[in-house]
Amino acid sequence: MARLIGYARVSTRQQGTDQQEVDLRAVGVTAENLHVDRTENGVHASIPALDAALQAVEGGDTLVVPTLDRLGRSTADLMTLAAALRAEGVALRVLDLDGLDVDTSTPTGSMLFTVLAALSKTESELKRERVLEALSKRRASEVDLGERPRRASDGKSRISGGELPEVAGGTHPPALHGLTMPIKRL
Repeated sequence: MARLIGYARVSTRQQGTDQQEVDLRAVGVTAENLHVDRTENGVHASIPALDAALQAVEGGDTLVVPTLDRLGRSTADLMTLAAALRAEGVALRVLDLDGLDVDTSTPTGSMLFTVLAALSKTESELKRERVLEALSKRRASEVDLGERPRRASDGKSRISGGELPEVAGGTHPPALHGLTMPIKRL
């Protein structure tokens, strides 16, 4: 009997798999067929839940992932994995591939997967190029890139370097400096 095997992954502590799991369950993936990786370093040298999901799929099954980036980082890896799954008779379904639900068990889905995987990789490379180019130009123009703003805990504004005005026996919080007026008692 054909099964849906789900795979979800997060790569930082701040991320959660809740929405991915909801999406996978909504298309019919059962709890026992849902595999989740929670890596914390952003680089997944070891991805045990993906390995378990790949071991669990058999001919006729479908591996379901919420988005393409949950499955791999490079187009070559994705295409190799898709080809290996296809050779085993396993379909790959991506729930959100640039807004489309793509199932590689159909000829159209397979073609869309190939094209959109390549476009997705190209888009990410172009974005990276633009960011690096912008940083390079800013460094070349000797524009101060600045640093993160720090909280003023000593009553001094780190932006202006001066004292904050007194208001009702206290001071303005740094975020409100200059935005409020002193309170006058009647």
